[in-house]
Amino acid sequence: MISAIPFILIVFAAASSGAIFKPGEWYEGLRKPSWTPPKWAFPLVWTILYVLIAYAGWSVWQKAGWSAALLAWGIQILANAAWSWLFFGRRRMDLALGDIAVLWLSVAAFIVLAWPISTLAALFFVPYLAWVSAAGALNYSVLRLNRGG
Repeated sequence: MISAIPFILIVFAAASSGAIFKPGEWYEGLRKPSWTPPKWAFPLVWTILYVLIAYAGWSVWQKAGWSAALLAWGIQILANAAWSWLFFGRRRMDLALGDIAVLWLSVAAFIVLAWPISTLAALFFVPYLAWVSAAGALNYSVLRLNRGG
């Protein structure tokens, strides 16, 4: 179980980017689609997802060690950490959208690559893929609604 600690710490570090680069007044002032989730949903959903992400990475590590699935896990956690910095920190919705594309592809790759190693780890990434898909659509919509602003 001690081998889970690095995964917990890595996920905590990635989650910290969302605590450092917060939405704030700039985001509040942007036009958003009517289907934007309520503010309270983000920390709730991300807390659950981060637990699943840590477990999935640790599970694959336990069963396969360094593998293509673990590489996809590493790419997704880096892209995950970068998004808040790009969107809220740099206010670059366009770059954040590109980051979400990398995030989506790496989450999908993890699901495919982890499936034969740990079906449960792969399944734990399915809600993550759904949330990232919604986040990508939201990022795109906010970018489109605020062009030139």
